[in-house]
This record gives sequence, structure tokens and C-alpha cells, in this order.
Amino acid sequence: MEPIKFKDNSLSTQIAKRITQQIISGELQPGEKLSEYMYADEFGTSRAPVREALYLLTIEGLVERIPRKGALVKGYTSSEICDLLEIRTMLEELSMKRIAEHGVREISLEKMKTILQKMHTEQDSKQYTQLNHDFHMCLIEMSGSEIISKMYERLEMPLLSIQNMSFSAVGKIEKSIREHKLLLQLLAENQVQVAAELLNKHNRDVIKSIQEQIIEQQQKE
Repeated sequence: MEPIKFKDNSLSTQIAKRITQQIISGELQPGEKLSEYMYADEFGTSRAPVREALYLLTIEGLVERIPRKGALVKGYTSSEICDLLEIRTMLEELSMKRIAEHGVREISLEKMKTILQKMHTEQDSKQYTQLNHDFHMCLIEMSGSEIISKMYERLEMPLLSIQNMSFSAVGKIEKSIREHKLLLQLLAENQVQVAAELLNKHNRDVIKSIQEQIIEQQQKE
């Protein structure tokens, strides 16, 4: 499963996927400079496709260009991380309201069941983070709102980078699976309001967990 979804299979897209995997896995750290020469050499190409890849990742929110420094892995302040997670929570709350209004979609439930089965056997935090995002994306799609879906999709890359930090902690994947299983069960039983309350608590726990990890990292520095 690839953690980035571009529209074509061009060389610049392949380079962008490679850099994305390195960022989400933690191989590349926030603030680290991205060398056009290094990737051009790795892929046996000129610097032009690398520049295009970096441009794509800038749009996705994973890379930023700093004057006189070049392209760097995008770093987020603790406040920005919380803002991103809060926005995600609000979009999912709105999605649940739309589901309550229009009803639970069986096709989305089936997709969520399939994803949950994969989550049960996935131990790699990076891959699990992508599965987790795919599961939540089903909730967004179930809302039937194109506006909510488009706004949520814009958060995908930053969220994958941030949430991988949460799932790398011991016990977090197991807790996540339990809560996703219960959420799916509640939706299947059409208990949308109870499911919405569980989802809100689940998301608030994620925010709290990541805040604690940020504080712990800051204390070590």
C-alpha cells in the first residue's frame, strides 16, 4: 500500500512517493534538507523531475521551500499539529451529522470491514497509519458530501506524517483496533449518535496522546 496518491506514474511522481515514504517512516526528519542532486543520482535522471517532485510535495504540505536554504522537510509546531488534528476531528463530527441525516451506507461499511481485517494483522506503524486513514476516509465518504471529502483529502499527507508518531507508541495499535471495531459495530446497528460520541472520544484521545509525545520529545532535547 502506497502512502501517497498522485494521478500518474511519471518519474517525478515516483520520486515524490519515495520522499513521502521516507518522511512518513521518520527516515527524513522535520527541517532536514532535501538534495536535488542526491535524488537525481538515485533515480538516474536530471534535476528537473526532482524539482517537480518537490513542488508536488510542497502542495501536499510535506515539504517547504526556505529562501537560501532550499527544500526542507516540513516541520509542524505543537500548535500546528493540534490545529490539524482539531480540523480533522471537526470534519469527522460534521460527517457523522450527515450520516445521521442520510443514513448508513452499506457499501462503506463493507469497505471498512475489509480495512479492519487488514488492520488486525498489520504491525508496521507506517502501514497501519495508512490503513487507519483509509478507514476514517470511509466515514467521510459515507457523509455523501463532496465538500467534506475534498477538505479531508487535503489533510491526508500531513496527518499521515503526524499520526505515524502516535501509532509507533506501544499499545496504541491494539487500542485503535478495539475502538474501530466497536465503531463499525455501532454503525452496522445504526446507532449513529453513539458511534459519533465514540469517534469524538477516540479522536480526542489521539490529540492527547500526540501532545504527550511532543512534550516528552521536547524534554529530551
